[in-house]
Amino acid sequence: MRVIVTGGAGFIGSALVRHLVLDLGHEVLVVDKLTYAGDRRTIAACEGRPGFAFLQADICDTEAMRAAFADFAPDAVMHLAAESHVDRSIASAAPFVQTNVMGTFALLEAARALVGGYDAARRAAFRFLHVSTDEVFGSLGPTGAFTETTPYDPRSPYSASKAGSDHLARAWHETYGLPTIVTNCSNNYGPYHFPEKLIPLVTLNALEGRPLPVYGDGGNVRDWLFVEDHVRALAAAVTHGVPGETYNIGGRAERTNLEVVHAICDTLDRLRPGATPRRDLITFVADRPGHDRRYAIDPAKAERELAWRASVTFEEGIARTVAWFLENEAWWRPLRDRYDGQRLGLLNNKGTP
Repeated sequence: MRVIVTGGAGFIGSALVRHLVLDLGHEVLVVDKLTYAGDRRTIAACEGRPGFAFLQADICDTEAMRAAFADFAPDAVMHLAAESHVDRSIASAAPFVQTNVMGTFALLEAARALVGGYDAARRAAFRFLHVSTDEVFGSLGPTGAFTETTPYDPRSPYSASKAGSDHLARAWHETYGLPTIVTNCSNNYGPYHFPEKLIPLVTLNALEGRPLPVYGDGGNVRDWLFVEDHVRALAAAVTHGVPGETYNIGGRAERTNLEVVHAICDTLDRLRPGATPRRDLITFVADRPGHDRRYAIDPAKAERELAWRASVTFEEGIARTVAWFLENEAWWRPLRDRYDGQRLGLLNNKGTP
């Protein structure tokens, strides 16, 4: 296949690109703006491979996207480019609305123009995969799980912008017949994760003996999905998914934030013992605004219809992730120097950043 991957130098996007190119042998064009979270080093192993190309561009640039689509003539578009950090969306919502909503609109229009020029067989085979998040569903109570029919209830500027982009993808299928597929995933983790997110932040702080900030009481629950499992699901969705359908992708690995931090501390203590247990570094801080209490994904539909299942347990995934960060300081150190773990998304007593 010839595949355009937007956001292909980001965390999940780069894992997908490596899987498509190195494991599956597809021809891939990466489109990435290379914002703070984009890093071309994450796809260095793909550079120079037959059919691999990289385009630094903004997905909001409609003309650039139309030209790129026409030139590469893909069989599929896998759209992952997004502003994705909740705390950053609290501090500044505008980039999230612009990239996540207007950028998705530009891509859908570019895809619609592209397939309009394909013959009937190629048009029928084309797929536009829109990759989204479980955060669009809002917050769960102590039981139950999100399914593909759960009503949307976004609580942050980030999740609201992703909800908007999901609706656009579905509308372009219903209105224009564009063969779109939407996936909603749970929290990802693994190698090459940008250091502002929970697992890499805690890992690096603990490694350096710095405080480990835990929001609120640490009881917020997330369903964790190892990134390599996720990208296998995305490849299955673009190949076997049905246009107009949604697939929830989850790891069946619910953990409280405090349990995640404990697992990281214990893994580091085992792999690189310190003078005192890393759990001693845990400090509880004021919760962030609008912090959803619990997410959980029911991935049964994806498991059944895409012949996919998460294969990496949380314990195995944390061990692999922590070991990767220990072995790859050359990758994360420049990012750590640029983002030194400062807290984002705080509001003053007037409710403004």
